[in-house]
Amino acid sequence: MSQYILAIDQGTTGSTALLIDRQLRVVGKVNREFPQIYPQPGWVEHDPEAIWASVVEAIGAVLAQTGVTSSEIAGIGITNQRETTVIWQRSDSKPIANAIVWQCRRTADVCDRLNTQSGVPQRVRELTGLPIDAYFSGTKAAWLLDHTPGARQAAQRGELAMGTIDTFLVWRLSGGAVHVTDPSNASRTMLYDIGRHQWSDELLDLLRVPAGLLPTVRPSAQVYGHTRGVRGLPDGIPIAGMAGDQQSALCGQLCITAGMAKCTYGTGAFLLMHTGDQPIASRHGLLTTIAWQIGDRVEYALEGAVFIAGAAVQWLRDGLQIIDNSPQIEELAASVPDSGGVVFVPALVGLGAPHWNQQARGLISGLTRGTTRAHLARATLDGIALSCADLLTAMEKDLGQRLTQLRVDGGAAANNLLMQTQADLLQCAVIRPQVIETTALGAAILAGVGIGWFAGLQAAQGAWRQDRVFAPNPLAQTTALRANWQAAVGKA
Repeated sequence: MSQYILAIDQGTTGSTALLIDRQLRVVGKVNREFPQIYPQPGWVEHDPEAIWASVVEAIGAVLAQTGVTSSEIAGIGITNQRETTVIWQRSDSKPIANAIVWQCRRTADVCDRLNTQSGVPQRVRELTGLPIDAYFSGTKAAWLLDHTPGARQAAQRGELAMGTIDTFLVWRLSGGAVHVTDPSNASRTMLYDIGRHQWSDELLDLLRVPAGLLPTVRPSAQVYGHTRGVRGLPDGIPIAGMAGDQQSALCGQLCITAGMAKCTYGTGAFLLMHTGDQPIASRHGLLTTIAWQIGDRVEYALEGAVFIAGAAVQWLRDGLQIIDNSPQIEELAASVPDSGGVVFVPALVGLGAPHWNQQARGLISGLTRGTTRAHLARATLDGIALSCADLLTAMEKDLGQRLTQLRVDGGAAANNLLMQTQADLLQCAVIRPQVIETTALGAAILAGVGIGWFAGLQAAQGAWRQDRVFAPNPLAQTTALRANWQAAVGKA
């Protein structure tokens, strides 16, 4: 009997295969890393064949680890690093060049020129919900066509296919039979009209991307095709759900109604707030993105990123060497009642939304002779929580309603003091789930809907289990903390 979903979580540094049962429990997990390629400063590439090999190896290893047979796999769900762009030959599925990774800045000059053209930035944001930036896929695809010999001509002849990593994986899993993406990934290309739910001819012309390259956009939960010719898997397993990693985490946290939000605390922090079935144009520099599509219903989210979260703790460990390991910060920070007036703005690589100041730099203020490393540790956790609070406050203003709870995941979500500080600053409950593999869980839920395990996302709610609720302390003294923070941000 088929009783597991195989969730493929294809990330920036590695690929993870997980087996998840009907109760949404992770019964097996294996990660395989692959090399990062840096041809020159500011450029980042991946070898698509290395990505594919890491996926196949992880699948084989998780089956061996658990003893689950391939016949017990009911379906496959995919979640992926977003915006990373690959072009391959339809005839033999071979990439024409390395994939250009979302981090790569090689097309920044193209974006700078587009941003100076009258009305163009406003029109792109109106259609896509995105600013013009090298982060997104459109200019990456054009660069590959312009800098790979013969590629533009081959594209015009219909010989090439393009996609983000989800599309490439479905193509390979299906033996080249299926060329699809879902709206959550399409909405990150800077080529997709998120209001009309179709590729935009206007943007394809603007960015010089031939329409014949593009995949078909299909809902995030349905059977797209079946496995064929994949080492270690039988033919015929349904490939049935997919979403970009942050949208998949939103789904995995079952933030499925307007006003629900999640924060993933990793090196940085990614925050998404579900906004319902209508896109909301942000007045605070946030991204408007598609969360997912189930059937004919498209749902949206606001998205923002804090560039430095867990990386600030790593800096204390590796740079200042005031802690030996990252978990140690909680005990050290908890040894003092507060930061003693110290404020740390962790703008080590600039400030993202809602401040958007790339020239900002990290700042520590309020130092006295009485300041200890414990105060700096406490100020670091405060700085992470305050950065996220600024972003969530901006989301509340855009949506026009207060946040009632924040669901959290990622490595730093294990820090109880950080989570309590976050709850006190927001004055709402912060909820940590039992299963912290929320990105893969979202892919599994979508695949479960696609194969009929769940009638819809709501039907999966009974399997979502919380680990701990951090209730806000109504007596928490946060007014002065936030005032000092805003003053420090202004100087960063």
